[in-house]
Amino acid sequence: MLATSVSCLPESFYIPFLSDTAKARLPSPIRSLFPLEATPGVISLLAGKPNPTTFPFTSFNFTACGPPTEDGQFTEDIQLTLSGAELAAGLQYGPTGGLPPLVDWLYDLQRTVHGRERGEGWALSVGSGSQDLLSKTITALLNPGDAVLVQSPVYAGVIPLFHSLKCEQIEVDADADGISADSLRSILRNWPTDKPRPRVLYTIPYGGNPTGATATLARRREVLQLAREYNFLIMEDDPYYYLFYGVERSPSYFAMERSDPSAAGHHVGRVLRFDSISKILSAGMRIGFVSGPAPLIRAIDMHTAVANLQPAGLTQAIAHTLLSAWGIPGFIAHTRRVSDFYRAKRDIFEAAMQRYLTGLVEWSPPHSGLFFWFKLLIPGEEDSAHVVRTQAFERGVLALPGNVFLPNDRASAYVRASFSLLSAEEIDEALKRLRDTILDARAAYLKA
Repeated sequence: MLATSVSCLPESFYIPFLSDTAKARLPSPIRSLFPLEATPGVISLLAGKPNPTTFPFTSFNFTACGPPTEDGQFTEDIQLTLSGAELAAGLQYGPTGGLPPLVDWLYDLQRTVHGRERGEGWALSVGSGSQDLLSKTITALLNPGDAVLVQSPVYAGVIPLFHSLKCEQIEVDADADGISADSLRSILRNWPTDKPRPRVLYTIPYGGNPTGATATLARRREVLQLAREYNFLIMEDDPYYYLFYGVERSPSYFAMERSDPSAAGHHVGRVLRFDSISKILSAGMRIGFVSGPAPLIRAIDMHTAVANLQPAGLTQAIAHTLLSAWGIPGFIAHTRRVSDFYRAKRDIFEAAMQRYLTGLVEWSPPHSGLFFWFKLLIPGEEDSAHVVRTQAFERGVLALPGNVFLPNDRASAYVRASFSLLSAEEIDEALKRLRDTILDARAAYLKA
């Protein structure tokens, strides 16, 4: 039953947004009947599930940091055990959208952090990392050749996904304040009248990969208003949300469409939000989750049901064991501690940039995430690719040239550098080597 205080878009609204592939996808003949196994008194002859008595695992015992205090300090380590019914559920084929205890915990997290209650027309599904869910969402929403609005520079991992569908990637400019609402508005106002407008915008609002930029509240409001005005959906890819370094945090698009005063008189249901535990608990567990309109989540789940059946049950069960021991407050305190860790890394990196690269590059400090994005100031050189891939590498430093983050493969004078793993000494040495590389390139230009 829908909450009476929220006006949701009807299910029929989403039919034009679904791709031909999503509309044609048949439900899994077995998995679609899984819920019926829970009917009291039913004896199921349905699924070819292996008998759990043949599984050799009886329990998993592991040590984890205790629930962090409010200031982010860990208490003593705690011993956790995964056994019994929860282990059995993690070892067996499970629900397509995730283990129910973990899904329930994540619903509670979205309620606590983003103010979204169940019964507001949205659903949540767990995937094998947010990349898995991004891929399935793109398949569900876009047909080959469709135009898609893409914040640019953009996360390099989605460019091949759009490219494989031969989508026309329409670049929306971004700067130190995040995605440019002016650029987006200009694109939409000047869109050819004989061509269907894009139905989807892809954006990273916090710590945008590669730029590290975080969208301001004013920008977010404008973008959300444009989504309503021009009838498109927002794919809010937000793996760095919990790595925000500032004090005043702008709300997510997922929260804003429900709570922002400018939303008065508007329906909710234009945002698909992607979260990940990779940067805050473990990258190797491969757990991400998507929250958004229930009809679109069903389309994603139908893809999962025939592609990889479900996200890995054992890692979900391990994650839930830890998260339930911490509770929501403990988890949030942990994310603050992680954010403080990366803020210190950022400050060390920027101090080294000021020592070695002042006058040789231009940059804006990131407010979230793991990256610096900076422009090489080399006369006559508008493309960083050769300098980064060849000259810098020959000096023993490796980074990514900016062109790999541009959907339409244009030249870029920018570079992305990650500071997450390096010690202060390694950062210092890396930027010394980069300084020498840039000086050599500048000298070569003057000789030419």
